[in-house]
Amino acid sequence: MNLRAALAVAWRGLLANKMRSLLTMLGIIIGVAAVIVMVSIGQGATAQVTERIARMGSNILMVRPGAGFGPVRGAAGIESLTLDDATAIAALPLVRNVAPELNQQVTAAAGSQTWSTTVKGTSASYPEIRNLETAVGSFFTPEDTERAALVAVLGPTVEANLFPDGSSAVGRTITLNNLRFTVIGVLAEQGGGMGGQDQDDMIYIPITTAQQRFTGRQNVQVINVQARDAASLNTVQEEIAALLRQRHRLSSQQEDDFNIQNMTAIMETVADTTKTMTLLLAGVAAVSLLVGGIGIMNIMLVSVTERTREIGIRMAVGATSGAILTQFLIEALVLSLAGGVIGMLAGLAGSRLVAVLAGWPAVIAPASILLAIGFSALVGIFFGYYPARKAATSNPIEALRYE
Repeated sequence: MNLRAALAVAWRGLLANKMRSLLTMLGIIIGVAAVIVMVSIGQGATAQVTERIARMGSNILMVRPGAGFGPVRGAAGIESLTLDDATAIAALPLVRNVAPELNQQVTAAAGSQTWSTTVKGTSASYPEIRNLETAVGSFFTPEDTERAALVAVLGPTVEANLFPDGSSAVGRTITLNNLRFTVIGVLAEQGGGMGGQDQDDMIYIPITTAQQRFTGRQNVQVINVQARDAASLNTVQEEIAALLRQRHRLSSQQEDDFNIQNMTAIMETVADTTKTMTLLLAGVAAVSLLVGGIGIMNIMLVSVTERTREIGIRMAVGATSGAILTQFLIEALVLSLAGGVIGMLAGLAGSRLVAVLAGWPAVIAPASILLAIGFSALVGIFFGYYPARKAATSNPIEALRYE
């Protein structure tokens, strides 16, 4: 029997027992679909996070107060950074821009409309560092920062909630914690940011205004530093660390009262972590393929038992053990591949559905599809070999006597 005839016989066997074939393939279908969905969601999340961090700039450093990220280590230097530190960092030769940050939760009001949001006190360099664009009006100037002007730039979410009639906010007056600010600009839409924060739900004011009118303190929460290029990032990081240790009069035995985050390193760490989680999820999903393989082996054993007399007759008319082995292996392979194809279609549909309903990004990579289909084929061959070998080694005389 040639390959085409063997495939035809295997296909007829599937169609002859449709329900049994479908139930046999179910584990393969679920496994392939789960692998494709998990990998596509994982790759989509990696792409989204990487894109967001890249949009912030690959040559960005973020200097934060505190010796570390934990609540105990970070608490010791919670107010260790000041505007003077930011000014000193800006004087370093390899630094292009510096923008300190100071965030405060406020209730904004415009007429009868109110909106709870975040005020970000910063400098005029912030839009260039963060790649922000102004849709209407302009960002505030260094002169506004020097005189602690009562001016504000709104994110589009804030504008939409304070001015629901669709009119422009530029030139209008808003109230922030009972202080009247003049809106001089509205930023272009940015979308979600790190940690799921809406970057459009923000009001930007000069940092000096934030310090004098809201917090009453001279410290800052973050100092954003833009190096001249990505190649000089590590050098700038070392120079900032040395400068701040000197300014804060830290001895060689004392730990830093600040920490510096390298955006490139963060991007690599996030990508590696997401990749690991994707592989873990895909591995868990692949267990379904193994379960499906066991189902194929079970059904193939049943099929060998049911067709014992057929096997005896074929051997009696000259079929070799190799031909019997090949026939049953092909049947197992057709079962697993058919399940793999159905699972692939279900996985593609599932990825799209998750992306639409849950709002999660999904990137469908051809490699993940080929991997899932290839693995399902291997599962069929591996778990189909034992039943096929059992059929091939049957005694023809005993097989002919089987009732």
